[in-house]
Amino acid sequence: MLYGKKLMVASTLVVLMIVGMAATRPLDDKPRHKNLKILPKDISHEDLDKVMDNWKAALGVKCNFCHAPSADSASHRLDFASDAKPEKDIARHMFKMTAKINKKYFSFNKDEQGKAIPTVTCMTCHRGNPHPEEK
Repeated sequence: MLYGKKLMVASTLVVLMIVGMAATRPLDDKPRHKNLKILPKDISHEDLDKVMDNWKAALGVKCNFCHAPSADSASHRLDFASDAKPEKDIARHMFKMTAKINKKYFSFNKDEQGKAIPTVTCMTCHRGNPHPEEK
């Protein structure tokens, strides 16, 4: 129980840090990443990796859970811009859902700078399981 709370707090802090850093970065002339629909278009590669690592840990999955393989069959790479896998769109929907829940019900939780602290995260329900049981 204590481990789960610590992991949830750590995950929340990482997401807050990334969102804060992304909000203060200057905009580049060209987008760094393709097909970002939820995360900031100007997010750094390092910050994007941190967000993805957080989501992977919360769901207990690897990159290929949401990202489709490259169209080049000789390559063993993933096509991060592709929307071929429905799990990617589901992840986007869930991210928006947790943001709405936090804004509506937990907006009183704020850090020292007055920024909202997400109380509900992916880990809240998933706890390392890609398909948590419905009860």
